[in-house]
Amino acid sequence: MLSFALPHAGALDEPDGQERMDTVIEGCRSLTAGRPGWQRAAIVAAIVAGAAYLALLAWIYAYQEVLIFRPDRLPAAHRFVLCDTRDARDVHELSIEVGGETLSALHLKLPNPKGVVFFLHGNNGNLSTWFTHTDAYRAANYDLFMLDYRGYGKSGGHIESEAQLRADVLAAWRTVAPQYVGKRVVIYGRSLGTALAAGLAAQVQPDLTILVSPYCNVAQLMQAHYPWLPTGLLRYRLETCSDAGHVHSPLLLVHGEDDSLIPIQHSEQLLRVAPQARLLRIPGAAHADVHEFSAYTDELLRTLESL
Repeated sequence: MLSFALPHAGALDEPDGQERMDTVIEGCRSLTAGRPGWQRAAIVAAIVAGAAYLALLAWIYAYQEVLIFRPDRLPAAHRFVLCDTRDARDVHELSIEVGGETLSALHLKLPNPKGVVFFLHGNNGNLSTWFTHTDAYRAANYDLFMLDYRGYGKSGGHIESEAQLRADVLAAWRTVAPQYVGKRVVIYGRSLGTALAAGLAAQVQPDLTILVSPYCNVAQLMQAHYPWLPTGLLRYRLETCSDAGHVHSPLLLVHGEDDSLIPIQHSEQLLRVAPQARLLRIPGAAHADVHEFSAYTDELLRTLESL
């Protein structure tokens, strides 16, 4: 899922915080000198509130990775255990070198697959929680490839910019792509991963793109959840709608009708920029449970088999 969490007050502390506070206090004294008591109190309150707000904005700009990405790390010796399948011997763990770091990935490889689903997951967890329901892909005769972003699971480093994140996704795709020349290619994004999937699909024009619980862009999400924060702070724009407009192959959108984190109106916006897209609405589904509904699994299987 894609979510934002604002910092607590202690997160705004800086080594030179006392010096800054002294400056604020001195400014308050100069502005309130000779004024009635109530005016002095109002001016001081306004200055302190303004200083706190500016400090919060500065923190959000500098450390927004903490707000957007919620990884769960795993030790290097961790062994993945797939509990939702009868046989995991066809799932292989591999490492991908990107810009001085190593990304962790899992690859379901069937004997003679029809194609591959290149899966880009959401902003929390890791492969141990995302690499599931593999029997559905086996039933459709598709390989499944999924990576952990930097800092997630066993992947090294940490995410530093949107450009870096997109470059890592492209590098992972280029590692896998030669194995599927002449076969079907499906780019799949879930929540946070929908922007990355749309961007990759605009580059490679796959046979099918699937976006589950997508958002038009992060700026709209910020305005909806935190309208008092200026969107100019964002260093991660993640423009799903913009990239989807450059995808010319089939596009399937899936959205829960009860999704309050990313409302279904985001998928409706995507329909307007990508006329070839179709939207599967899942009644009763929220943001994190779409995959638990039979309407989702049935349509996934049917769509993959029809390619």
